[in-house]
Amino acid sequence: MAQRRARKRSADPERSLRTRFSGIVQMDEDMHYNKVEDVVGSHVEDAVTFWAQSISRNKDIMKIGCSLSEVCPHANSVFGNLDPKKIYGGLFSEDKCWYRCKVLKIISDEKCLVRYIDYGNTEILNRSDIVEIPLDLQFSSVAKKYRLWGLQIPSGQEVTQFDQGRTFLGSLIFEKEIKMRIKATYQDGTVIAQAEYGSVDIGEEVAKKGFAEKCKLTSSTNTCEEKKSDPGQLVLRNLKSPIPSWGHRSNQSAFTRPKGRLSGRMTLDLKNENDAGNHVTFPKENLAVGDFNLGSNVSLAKIKQDQKLIEENERLKTEKEVLLESYKVLESKVEQTAQELQQEKATTMDLTKHLESILKTHVGTRMENLAAKVEILKEIRRVNISVRFGNDLSDAMQVLDEECFTTPASLPELERIWAEYSLAQENIQTCENVSEGNILIAKRNEVQQKLNMAVEVFILEVDELPLNKRLKTLQDLSTSLEAVYGQAKEGTNSEETLKKFYDWKCDKREEFTNVRSETEVSLQRLVAWFQNTVKAFDLSVEESRTSEDTISSLDEILEKTESSVCKELEISLVEQGDADKEIILNTYSQVLQKIRSEERLIAAIQSKYEDSIEFKKQIIECLNKNPNVDHLLSIKKTLKNLKARLRWKLVEKNNLEESDDYDGSEIEKIKQEIAQLRNSVFQEIYREREEYEKLNSLVQKWFPELPLLYPEIGLLKYMNSGGLLTMSLERDLLDAEPMKELSSKRPLVCSEVNGQIILLKGYSVDVDTEARVIQRAAAYHRAWRKAKEESGLLPLIFLFLCKSDPMAYLMVPYYPRANLSAVQASVPLTSEEALKVMKGVAQGLHTLHKADIIHGSLHQNNVFALNREQGIVGDFDFTKSVSQRASVNMVIGDLSLISPELKMGKPASPSSDLYAYGCLLLWNMKSSRFDCAVGLVFCYIGNLSILIFFNSFLFKIRNLKQMKMESQKWISFIWIIMSNPSSIA
Repeated sequence: MAQRRARKRSADPERSLRTRFSGIVQMDEDMHYNKVEDVVGSHVEDAVTFWAQSISRNKDIMKIGCSLSEVCPHANSVFGNLDPKKIYGGLFSEDKCWYRCKVLKIISDEKCLVRYIDYGNTEILNRSDIVEIPLDLQFSSVAKKYRLWGLQIPSGQEVTQFDQGRTFLGSLIFEKEIKMRIKATYQDGTVIAQAEYGSVDIGEEVAKKGFAEKCKLTSSTNTCEEKKSDPGQLVLRNLKSPIPSWGHRSNQSAFTRPKGRLSGRMTLDLKNENDAGNHVTFPKENLAVGDFNLGSNVSLAKIKQDQKLIEENERLKTEKEVLLESYKVLESKVEQTAQELQQEKATTMDLTKHLESILKTHVGTRMENLAAKVEILKEIRRVNISVRFGNDLSDAMQVLDEECFTTPASLPELERIWAEYSLAQENIQTCENVSEGNILIAKRNEVQQKLNMAVEVFILEVDELPLNKRLKTLQDLSTSLEAVYGQAKEGTNSEETLKKFYDWKCDKREEFTNVRSETEVSLQRLVAWFQNTVKAFDLSVEESRTSEDTISSLDEILEKTESSVCKELEISLVEQGDADKEIILNTYSQVLQKIRSEERLIAAIQSKYEDSIEFKKQIIECLNKNPNVDHLLSIKKTLKNLKARLRWKLVEKNNLEESDDYDGSEIEKIKQEIAQLRNSVFQEIYREREEYEKLNSLVQKWFPELPLLYPEIGLLKYMNSGGLLTMSLERDLLDAEPMKELSSKRPLVCSEVNGQIILLKGYSVDVDTEARVIQRAAAYHRAWRKAKEESGLLPLIFLFLCKSDPMAYLMVPYYPRANLSAVQASVPLTSEEALKVMKGVAQGLHTLHKADIIHGSLHQNNVFALNREQGIVGDFDFTKSVSQRASVNMVIGDLSLISPELKMGKPASPSSDLYAYGCLLLWNMKSSRFDCAVGLVFCYIGNLSILIFFNSFLFKIRNLKQMKMESQKWISFIWIIMSNPSSIA
């Protein structure tokens, strides 16, 4: 058996070949020989060398990428000397993502050649794109370098064939699952293996195409030899990758050398035919004497002499060719110059003919042009050009100075007394003692009398002022100026600006007047010349005139007239200079500031006038007496009677239902009465709320003492709850049906109030939490009341406390199966519907954030799609703080709604709400256009946590082939929006 096993091993050619390798090749142990490993190709160096990642380490790649995306953007760039053994983080130029790399070579002070160790590719990076990474990322590379078993690059292979071989190998292994049968491992870590893709032997395919050849084995050692090269040069020059040495050769002359070139033309094939010597062969076309070989009788000196003659002949031929080429170039230039001269001659002749034709009509053309300019000048003089010299600004300043409004004489005294009155009201509002409050009320009433007198004086004075007329004048003035000058500059009033404007205007007016005068004098002189010329050519005039007296001054007159007309046209038409524009703009800004200042004064007077009118009206009705709360007390009394009757009817109904011989018609009659009583109770509750609102308005404006004087009506509690809390509603008055399917966290009941289905949420409260629940619910309710239906929030109807149990009940509208989770599970929203719904949700978050409220628990069950087109945000658990609400782990599909900053232990913020919004948006848009979703998110916010979320998501999908281009596209798209949010309309 032992012999049979020995024969079997010797019969295995691959094992026999493996046992002969030595030197720089380190053999694997027998247990690893022919071990099969599944890998995915990631980078190709040449036709036999490539990098690949083990499929078993796919999760490691994902973890490394996530860690780098969090660490590297905040890490420090490298300085000083770079350690080639250390692992850094590098920013890949193609997708702007971070990967682990090692420095191969320092190109310059700013650039380094690096290799991405988890993929195998190399790149030249700036130092600013290389950062330090922590120790937990300093571990061995994921990708390995592999070499095809038994193959080498052919000696003397051309660069084009080398690139084709690399491309061909890439088509066989890139991003494909390959089985690697390991044969050996180099000391530098390169793995020698046989690669198989399905039933295809990749090495055999490369060899068939001629991009590689089998390793040639000598008779003595049967080993392959390779030449080592600098990996930095490999990348920088794009040459073939080095072929690993398979062992030491005993005979260094036994391998074929690559072909070389001599003098750029003559090629020598140097072959080692035997151990005795070398045979040098020269091409026939270069040796005119004949072929030489070892058997010829020609001396070595003769051979060298002939060789020198051949080289000299070649040199002369080269010089001849260069001279011939120069001659051809010069000859071409001479021909081109001759053609250009001919064209120039033709152009000159054409120009001469044109000038001759122009000279014949020169005077007529000149007079025609001058007449056209004079016509334009006439039109300009008819048009008002006062804007160019700021006449409209001067007129505006005159209007402001002549009819300027001043503060009414009675206004300062009115404001002083009003401030005293406001202070008295604040003292009453903060007072908690009734006796002390009565004293403060008496003092307030005295100040109220004085304020009433001051208000009457102020009203009489303002009635005599033409406020509306003056305001209309100012508005028209500002509108006309803005139409001419546009946006004004922000600045302070300065008398120096006005002085500079008046000086500039005087200078411009003087210059313009002088130019006009010069133009008129020139035109009059031209007219006089024409009159004299008429006399010179009139045969009936006996007075003789010489041609010199008549014609000689025409050229001078025309030149002067044309110059004057053009100068006036330039002043009138050419745009003003920067200095002129600056003066006019500064003056316009100051005029506009004065207009705005006077408009604000008039608006303040009108506002104070309206307040005075309202105060006088209120004082006439309630002077020296408090407002009446009897109506509210009457409503409360009616409510008490109705609730007592309702309870009695409920007891009567229960008794009839429990009796053995109850009458169905009687019970139905009682049920109708109960329904009517319930409706009456709610009608009175709504009337009670209206009365509370009236009293609340009086408290806010005129009578802060009402809560102090009438504590029994509970007005202060109503005000603190924002009008949400009611003391007249009780749990047992409702015909409530328990909602067991929704009561996992708190008791929920469903009922109907005035034809509306409502949901009653129960919260367990104690002395401490009761106040917090009311405070949080009131803040939410105030945010909703500012916009109501446009707020994007779920409305709160009532909040009331249970008298028998420590429970607080919140009444909200009930929308059955309208939350996103139920809608998407039954009939998913279309793309257009999803955008409408999520737009409403964005508005709801915007409303909360404006009120400094953080939702903290936004999820698919807390967002409602009303009629599949209106989205609203649901309320949250008012017993919990923001941090408690945000700490709940919320998941939707495969996405966690908790933002990265919350996971790092930071407090909740509007950003964390928006992160959850982005997740919901992505979940809703999973079956529609993703670009619409991203656009809507960044239209509304452009938030950093959303960017982190999308970057994390895109990093997860970047290794999927079908999504690689999409990930790069969306990363670029997101960065564009982040840098310029207004680019999305």
